[in-house]
Amino acid sequence: MRALVFGQTGQVARELARLLPDALFLGRTRADLTDPAACAAAIAGTQADVVINAAAYTAVDRAESDVATAMAVNAAAPAAMAVAAAARGLPFLHISTDYVFDGSGTRPWQPGDATGPLGVYGQSKLAGEEAVRAAGGVHVILRTSWVFSAHGANFVKTMLRLGADRPVLRVVADQIGGPTAAADIAATLVTMATALRAGAAGGSYHYAGQPAVSWADFARAIFRSADLTVAVEDIASEAYPTPARRPQNSRLDGSTLKTDFGIDPPDWQLGLARVIAELKEQGR
Repeated sequence: MRALVFGQTGQVARELARLLPDALFLGRTRADLTDPAACAAAIAGTQADVVINAAAYTAVDRAESDVATAMAVNAAAPAAMAVAAAARGLPFLHISTDYVFDGSGTRPWQPGDATGPLGVYGQSKLAGEEAVRAAGGVHVILRTSWVFSAHGANFVKTMLRLGADRPVLRVVADQIGGPTAAADIAATLVTMATALRAGAAGGSYHYAGQPAVSWADFARAIFRSADLTVAVEDIASEAYPTPARRPQNSRLDGSTLKTDFGIDPPDWQLGLARVIAELKEQGR
């Protein structure tokens, strides 16, 4: 597979590099996501047979005051990519998020459920989704949640850093979702890309770790896996205010992904064990 991947240092992009060593990865110096025309030009000139957008503006809180950049990167750039890919007849795979939903209720969200983002980040990602669909090409929009890996900034690494110095941590317990290893997301994208090239229709899908868990219980699992003795105190979201509201219900239903592509939801506990082992090998 000759893949053109937007993103190079992000969590999913780095895992894709392990699976697609011959792919061309475009980092910020080669594809500025605040310049949609440049992104489209990269696709127009590529010899790839599939395009994957693994880049995004993910600073949820900063997006509240940096609306223009979030919208450029998460909406305008994917729009330009999708149009350019459609013009070339190339399958286009795009990563989205649970933040497109309002987080109400307790039922896992299905791909066709009504959206209702709570903040700028979710709004920008939803706008990107809508643009990808409107482009009219063969595409996949893969919504995922709570991404973690041994790379970059994520909840697992934050907990390990804080837990190394503190005997007690207070962690939000009323937000429920599915932690998802970046390596599992990358493998799923490769499987779906292969299927699209073979004629699969594509569409919008959910892929998130199971079973659903709170941030507090996820923290406890992290400390157990890392053999750290840290007490976790449950707190409500209101006790940890942030500029952007987080959805309380981030459960995602991945049943259509299983039906259409044969891909099961990942076990985040297995993914966590792999990440902890990798971090230990790196001496972190």
